[in-house]
Amino acid sequence: MGSISNSSAPPTSNHIFDLRSSLSSVKATVKSNGVLRRSGRGMAPEAKCEPKLVQGEAGYVLEDVPHLVDYIPNLPTHPNPLQDNPAYSVVKQYFVNMDDTVAQKIVVHKGSPRGTHFRRAGPRQRVYFESDEVHACIVTCGGLCPGLNTVIRELVCGLSDMYGVTKILGIESGYKGFYARNTIELTPKSVNDIHKRGGTIIGTSRGGHDTSKIVDSIQDRGINQVYIIGGDGTQKGASVIFEEIKRRGLKVAVVGIPKTIDNDIAVIDKSFGFDTAVEEAQRAINAAHVEAESAENGIGVVKLMGRYSGFIAMHATLASRDVDCCLILESPFYLEGKGGLFEFIEKRLKENGHMVIVVAEGAGQELIAESMRSMHHEDASGNKLLLDVGLWLSQNIKDHFSNKKKMTITLKYIDPTYMIRAIPSNASDNVYCTLLAHGAIHGAMAGYTGFTVGPVNGRHAYIPFYRVTETRNKVVITDRMWARLLSSTNQPSFLCNKVIEEAKKEEEETSTQLLEGEAGSTENGMVNDAAR
Repeated sequence: MGSISNSSAPPTSNHIFDLRSSLSSVKATVKSNGVLRRSGRGMAPEAKCEPKLVQGEAGYVLEDVPHLVDYIPNLPTHPNPLQDNPAYSVVKQYFVNMDDTVAQKIVVHKGSPRGTHFRRAGPRQRVYFESDEVHACIVTCGGLCPGLNTVIRELVCGLSDMYGVTKILGIESGYKGFYARNTIELTPKSVNDIHKRGGTIIGTSRGGHDTSKIVDSIQDRGINQVYIIGGDGTQKGASVIFEEIKRRGLKVAVVGIPKTIDNDIAVIDKSFGFDTAVEEAQRAINAAHVEAESAENGIGVVKLMGRYSGFIAMHATLASRDVDCCLILESPFYLEGKGGLFEFIEKRLKENGHMVIVVAEGAGQELIAESMRSMHHEDASGNKLLLDVGLWLSQNIKDHFSNKKKMTITLKYIDPTYMIRAIPSNASDNVYCTLLAHGAIHGAMAGYTGFTVGPVNGRHAYIPFYRVTETRNKVVITDRMWARLLSSTNQPSFLCNKVIEEAKKEEEETSTQLLEGEAGSTENGMVNDAAR
């Protein structure tokens, strides 16, 4: 690893980062003087997060997560009880080395710097909580997602089976449950089979974040480990809670477990529930296909989740192979004129006699008439309330072909959103939820706090809150995966070559400017070092 030094300040200019995303994230943090600006989904006040960086040779940068000893010095440590657990003691090198990190990107160019790393998740040899000292709580926030109950179960069973924790509370109905609702005592017996059910046994809600009341409740109840399951808005709220706990000097570990069915959380490989959602979406697409091919000029329209990103629609389309057109937010489309959607529909109906369209809920909002929009309205979590693009699109298709083309069509519209959100997670997501829960527990017991757990390049890592809340993952329409979809559906991109080339050029120029800027800073740093 080379020599490294701890630093709580933003990176100096003589370090080159590996990816444009890493550069932009740290620069954004520096520009805002450590204050994370909150947008749309923000929960309350702004979270002040100082990056905790470890810098090494060849551009190595570890974006570390906070630890209890950062603000409570001289905390005693204890041997990890897992060393005496017969289920784990037989594992060779079960404990994670203190210096183990996970690289954010593993595909690099020959001359690329080593880039950004995150602390590897897993159990440590020394822990900062004794088993009978731990009083944990679990809260779920935001919308439903397959796997919520599995995460709750594995947190409870993991705390009990691995660390002998007996005091675990479930906070009812989201953040407001800390101060406005009752709590539920959770035991391995009470959660034994909840993974077989959808939803969340402790309830959920949007909004309701009152930092002072929440931390007051945590302090009054003697809670010292807080596990918060939710999307980027929820993680922003968790960051604010952590900052207030830190300000009060409380020995409380705050851990986030990222949840969004849309798979749009930054940094991590994917979010739990996504695989289940794509699998369940196949049923709706198959139904639309059966309806469409059974009717004269049949058209099946399926609306899938994807408020800000089209991952579910894209992956469900690729998996199905019955879809003729996939519409997502990231790839603008238009209805009328040469190369438009209506022209493509007419062409496909003449070729095949039927077609299936998948549309993500966030697609086409800019096409909807101003009088019909709800773009400026938000729910309690700050999410935009969008018009049902599936209904709007279906009606426009009907009007076009019946009024303008005088062509008989049979259109069926299917919206499986709430059916998908409410189902139990599949086998793949169940395993993934277990790994997330265990990673969160190991981190909290080891004294880490103010972090989100998730897989980065296949290895679970601890990620600072600000890294998963500053941006959202989006489908890159100049990437190979979108090209595969276009090849699979044979749909037009609805974008002229000029737009695509401009997008590629802008991406390349941004990358070059960032790397050259860092390289120039490196040269200046060398000159200054020589002068000293």
